[in-house]
Amino acid sequence: MLWKHSLDSVDQTREYLRQDQGKEVLRLTTCGSVDDGKSTLIGRLLLETGAVYDDQIASLERDSEKHGTVDLPLDPALLLDGLEDERQQGITIDVAYRYFQTEKRKFIIADSPGHQQYTRNMATAASTAQLAIILVDARHGLLPQTRRHSYIVSLLGVPHVVLAVNKMDLVEYDQAVFRHIVAAYREFAGTLDLPDVQCVPLSGLAGDNVTRRSLRMPWYDGPTLLERLEYTPLGDVERSRGLRFPVQRVSRPDSSFRGYSGTVIAGSLRVGEQVLVLPRGRTTQIQSIVTFDGELGQAGAGAAVTVTLADQIDVARGDMIVDLDSPPRVGRQLEADLVWMSEQPLVPGKSYWMKHTTRRTSAEVQIVLHRVEITTGQHVETATLRMNEIGRCLVCTHDPIMHDPYRRDRRSGGFILVDRVTHETVAAGMIRDPLSDAARPDAWSGQLRSGRLQRSTSRISSEQRAERFAHPPLTILITGLSGAGKTTLAYGLEELLFDAGCAVTVLDGQNLRHGISRDLGFSADERSENLRRAAEICRLINDAGMICLAAFVAPDAAIREKARQVIGAERFLHIHLSASLAVCRKRDLSGRYRAADRGEIVNFPGVTSPYQEPEDAVLVIPTDRWSVEQCLSEIVRWLAPRIAALETASTEVCGEFVCEEAT
Repeated sequence: MLWKHSLDSVDQTREYLRQDQGKEVLRLTTCGSVDDGKSTLIGRLLLETGAVYDDQIASLERDSEKHGTVDLPLDPALLLDGLEDERQQGITIDVAYRYFQTEKRKFIIADSPGHQQYTRNMATAASTAQLAIILVDARHGLLPQTRRHSYIVSLLGVPHVVLAVNKMDLVEYDQAVFRHIVAAYREFAGTLDLPDVQCVPLSGLAGDNVTRRSLRMPWYDGPTLLERLEYTPLGDVERSRGLRFPVQRVSRPDSSFRGYSGTVIAGSLRVGEQVLVLPRGRTTQIQSIVTFDGELGQAGAGAAVTVTLADQIDVARGDMIVDLDSPPRVGRQLEADLVWMSEQPLVPGKSYWMKHTTRRTSAEVQIVLHRVEITTGQHVETATLRMNEIGRCLVCTHDPIMHDPYRRDRRSGGFILVDRVTHETVAAGMIRDPLSDAARPDAWSGQLRSGRLQRSTSRISSEQRAERFAHPPLTILITGLSGAGKTTLAYGLEELLFDAGCAVTVLDGQNLRHGISRDLGFSADERSENLRRAAEICRLINDAGMICLAAFVAPDAAIREKARQVIGAERFLHIHLSASLAVCRKRDLSGRYRAADRGEIVNFPGVTSPYQEPEDAVLVIPTDRWSVEQCLSEIVRWLAPRIAALETASTEVCGEFVCEEAT
């Protein structure tokens, strides 16, 4: 019987450990002004959830007698304020991390300081939080530091906020006081990006509405603070994003093995999957995923693994392995919000070390666009940033950085700047999506960064170039859905024009993304910027007297019109390829349409975003009904009066329509 009882105990222990490992983890932080009661509230949570052992309670009793600030045997704040200076002054200075759990969840809680002098410590605590508890003293209402911390929480993209109106016992549990504070905070939060704000009246010292409902506030029928923490939804966003695997170390134990070690920060790795290695842009395949316990078939976000690749390519620390369909941007010019942490002010143009994922490179802040007056939200012109100030800056890096906007992914969108001499961390940075910022000047507008720029002109006239090449300069924009045949017809037409003696080249949207548009994604704004860059290149090609065949999806009619204006109406011809979505899907061998159907590719024209059919195209070619040769014959027939050399050109070409990337 004793033997059977031991086996039952082992089974119960294993079942307990299995359930414990499967619990979600919520990372949270506390914010607010000095003496709002943050440490006391967390101490109360720890005591009432059983996270404090008997010997710790005995030690707390002794410390409460020596350092306690309340007339109670136990001062809960002393569980968090561990530094001697904190206990003597009764304030929080350092960030204290504590761990507790309930039957439903595990929690990692960061108690951040409330004093303005330690705002940088608060920003550090909030940078990894999924929820922020913003405390307000019911006697004082919203204070400047409350607004400052709320702004930083919004800036750092913390998705959930609980407004804890604390010390309700000191205002006689007055419902009117609570309602007034909630109304004022919601009005302020409306100016920030805080998507989820919940409000709880409580007393951290007395324990009202912390873990148990308070009988002294019968007018409040909402969840307790602990219930808010237990039931806040935590979306598994890391798995839904594209793969991000920064290489931390090249593993080469012997001549037969070359692996790349790191942690999957978003998405997942799968054996056999095609991936892209940045910044060089090489495509390869995952050959194996190796761990200490053996090989895996796949590895999700948070897994620390070593991968081997099917091809022998140059991969170094700081490079990033990503998926093909949603790669990050790659570039040296960044627009970012900086929280300045050093007592030494920012020096624009000074070289700092930047640490971003696993890459370290030198970086300079080129210019401070503005400083944010946190309590009012106003943008203030400034040339520098001082300690605890926040500003929008343009940053230039020595090496290319693979990055996402911070709002999309904290780890690939965040970085720190370090002084190269003192090794002090001087700033935390959040990379912005400059193309989604409505306040940014429109790149199509022609507005220059400097009024001193002047154009230079060639001494060779357009007429001389036209006489030399025996044809006028033209840009032929070929548009259509992915799979309509743009690239196929562009290169077929290029071959015909070249054989006829024309100076011609193809500007393909997909090729552009391997080079000058490597930093762009596929949002509507990024497609606009890709076509803008293409239009500027087309104009340069036309200025040289050549014909440019530009193959782009170009789904937005207004953006196509802007491209026409940049190139010049007299040089611009638009040919649209009409093909049914069913035919385009059938031609797709890459799986992009299926990925868009599953939601893995967003902003995919014709599937997850609209495609505006053109009404002003000079030709509409039904590529779903005509062969390649028929399509080219019609284009050549239409162009022949404009390009004399095409009158005798042959259109006998070989080829089939294939699916291009959604450029």
